[in-house]
Amino acid sequence: MFKYIDKIQYMFIFINIMGKKKVHIFPSVLLLLSQLGENIKLARLRRNLSVELVAQRAGISRGTLWAVEKGSPSVSMGSYAQVLLSIGLEKDLLLLAGDDELGRKLQDAGLPSRARASGKGKNSYV
Repeated sequence: MFKYIDKIQYMFIFINIMGKKKVHIFPSVLLLLSQLGENIKLARLRRNLSVELVAQRAGISRGTLWAVEKGSPSVSMGSYAQVLLSIGLEKDLLLLAGDDELGRKLQDAGLPSRARASGKGKNSYV
């Protein structure tokens, strides 16, 4: 499954984005992208859809579809989304970062507690 990642990629991957900035891709992210690509490929094969048909439906080239199925980090998120749409898995995008349990715990820990009324005001029933 992860045969596309060689030793050089384990150090860092440098991707030139429009000649302006280099993005450093960590090995753990490369492994996740590779697994995502493999999952997309398996979903396409389970549905018995050809590369040509999915690429045509997604509005991308066959080469881009192959790059998506390899988990290439240089392919745009939009291309991944179009492929998921063309195989009927577009709602899976909503699962990304959907249940942010740690984020909610951190948010709750940082919230100040609400100030309570003393109960000795003009509307108290003492």
